[in-house]
Amino acid sequence: MPDVESAAEYTYVRVARVEDLPSGERLFIEINDLPVVVINLGGIFFAIGDICTHDEGPLGDGEIEDHHIICPRHGAKFDLRTGKALTLPAVIDTPAFPVRVNEGWIELGLKTPDSQKPQ
Repeated sequence: MPDVESAAEYTYVRVARVEDLPSGERLFIEINDLPVVVINLGGIFFAIGDICTHDEGPLGDGEIEDHHIICPRHGAKFDLRTGKALTLPAVIDTPAFPVRVNEGWIELGLKTPDSQKPQ
């Protein structure tokens, strides 16, 4: 999960009902013009940018090992919890979003505008 300094820094948006994303399945959505993949691994949900930062191709269809996703084209590996690029050829992290389940809904945390301002 991305480093969360304060829950107040995020606005959560509903993306799907829990029962609509069974374990092992993926949901492809777009948030603020960014492709995102939401993944259910044994009832734990992860959400990262559906973009390999090596070549800007789709990442979400990649093989999953442990808490890592492997780019289907060139093999770059990313951590599903943080979006961190773990292996070459990717050197830049992909976005990761905090995920919570609330009243049967999967919700993604989006940074609030105030939290993005430099301090």
